[in-house]
Amino acid sequence: MTTSIRKNREEAPRRRRQSALGARKNATFAATASDPRWAAVLARDAEADGRFFYSVSTTGIYCRPSCGARRPRPEHVRFHATAADAEQAGFRPCKRCAPRGSSPDARRAAIVAAACRQIERAETAPTLADLAARAGLSPHHFHRVFRRVTGVTPREYALARREERVRDALEEADTVTEAIFDAGYGSAGRFYARSRDILGMAPAEYRAGGPKSTIRFAVSRCSLGSILVAATERGLCAVQLGDDAGALVHNLEERFPSASLVAGDADFDRLVAAVVALVETPRAGHRLPLDVQGTAFQRRVWQALAAIPVGETASYAEIAARIGAPRAARAVAAACAANPVAVAIPCHRVVQRDGSPGGYRWGVERKRALLAREAEARDAGTSRSRARQESEA
Repeated sequence: MTTSIRKNREEAPRRRRQSALGARKNATFAATASDPRWAAVLARDAEADGRFFYSVSTTGIYCRPSCGARRPRPEHVRFHATAADAEQAGFRPCKRCAPRGSSPDARRAAIVAAACRQIERAETAPTLADLAARAGLSPHHFHRVFRRVTGVTPREYALARREERVRDALEEADTVTEAIFDAGYGSAGRFYARSRDILGMAPAEYRAGGPKSTIRFAVSRCSLGSILVAATERGLCAVQLGDDAGALVHNLEERFPSASLVAGDADFDRLVAAVVALVETPRAGHRLPLDVQGTAFQRRVWQALAAIPVGETASYAEIAARIGAPRAARAVAAACAANPVAVAIPCHRVVQRDGSPGGYRWGVERKRALLAREAEARDAGTSRSRARQESEA
């Protein structure tokens, strides 16, 4: 009995200290959890970077709000106005988010810019492993960062740069073969297999300024005004909408100054009719052959546009996310504006986040008319499908 009383008396101070410590933890937890800065930490909000920093008592480090490290428990967190305040309190900077340096976005941009310069200077395209090692990242992480910043993969960027080099080399080199190898192609056969996709014509024609390339064209009328349709032997290269037929032809001449422009014949009229049908009867869903050149990023955007069903829309941000470049909404808008074949590549189906039409190269009113017509075609198709199902039932 005496021993038990003595033990209780000895443990009483420890229990009081534990109780007080628990009360302080609960108070700290409640204070941190109710602080708006804690919500920014939980969301890893990059916009909060620079406004404050937070430290973790159990690790002795401090971080940016956007740090990707494992989230600490609220009772272990303190907030600091500046990095200097955190260090003065005895905390060291996190190696992952480097809070004393530039923002994560700026660092990622610098890493990608350095990789782009490495690709551009190299005689042959560096491997993903080489690029990642130079950046100090794992190949998977580097690939994801590169694509997020540029909208294309390192391989696609390297291919685009090589295609640009071969175009320049064809204008300066003594022979086509010399230009091919100067541009970094390992074999002439590999280049010739894709030469028309890269140049739009045979290499010899490109060296001569493209005098042998022939483009057939015609200007017709549709419910949206004048429509110009132009095509090479491989497919559509231009579809333009406007009010002035002469201005449309002039635009075509400026786009293809070295080509021979020839008026379309009776066979070509069928292609024109198919293009007009995309405007007048969009539910028909014609798939037409295309012969368009663009950057790797533009081609990715155009492929995503072609996948949007008739009667549906997507925002610029949604298209950016679909191609793996969620921060490239403005670049998506630029690729839409550069689309050379109106309605054949349905850039009119891309709208603002709030559903408003946004811009359109051929006029916002035409965009509204196309979207309204496609919505009607979608609804009519849904009604017919429902009626058919009911009759079969």
